[in-house]
Amino acid sequence: MRVNAGQRVFNGFSTVLLILSTLFFIFPFYWIVTGAFKFQTVATQIPPEWFPLKPTLQNWVDLFKNPVWRWTLNSFIIAVVEMFAVCLVSASAGYVLAKKLFPGRKIIFTMFIAAMALPKQVILVPLFTMLADFGWVNTYHGLILPAIGWPFGVFLMKQFAQTVPGELIEAAKIDGCSEIRLFSTIILPLLKPALGALAIFTFIASWNDYFSQLIMTRSTSMMTLPLGVATMQGEFTTNYGIMMAGAALASVPMITIFLVFQKAFTQGITMGAVKG
Repeated sequence: MRVNAGQRVFNGFSTVLLILSTLFFIFPFYWIVTGAFKFQTVATQIPPEWFPLKPTLQNWVDLFKNPVWRWTLNSFIIAVVEMFAVCLVSASAGYVLAKKLFPGRKIIFTMFIAAMALPKQVILVPLFTMLADFGWVNTYHGLILPAIGWPFGVFLMKQFAQTVPGELIEAAKIDGCSEIRLFSTIILPLLKPALGALAIFTFIASWNDYFSQLIMTRSTSMMTLPLGVATMQGEFTTNYGIMMAGAALASVPMITIFLVFQKAFTQGITMGAVKG
């Protein structure tokens, strides 16, 4: 009886804690969405107006006076192409590092782990110099190609590929399955949970990659949505209503991607957490 009572107290406390945590993390998104429908004077007033009593669409009208659709298209192209490319390259590299025996395998994997600890800002100058020599600055491939070899993606896929039974691979080879067919028809389907998690991570990282895109772009037509919205910030004044409208618009694709891949995301995080 005491155990049941203690369990009920623990469950009640956990529920309250989860509700409070959920409200805490949802509140910034709620504030952005409601702020997108507030006048400038209301958005910055103290005490704040928790819900827009006189909502307006003027912020959205002013937002779309800018080339927002072009910025959104740029972000979508870069994020989607990068997502598929990173998943394919990471799955290939992770499978090879997990299941193939060759000299230097552990050294290569250690280099990937070390690269994960390297801040992106450290490599931006040599990366920009190399892309400028290639003539890839302010181009799609200049924004996409440097991110394809994401060390974290290789690490995640390698950890997950280790859970694939070696007997299954050997049986496929005995049946005459080629390496390409083995990888595409057997390995990739088994890696689907990890690919779902990696797809979410890659899309969000690419969509929010403000700093690299700021360095690699030169023209307004090549700006991404986060970068374009940031340029609306004035030197002396900022229209927070327009900024919040742009932030709300930029969050829609990320929420959509998460809802599509959330099941695979959960499986990839839990099943991929194995020792390498």
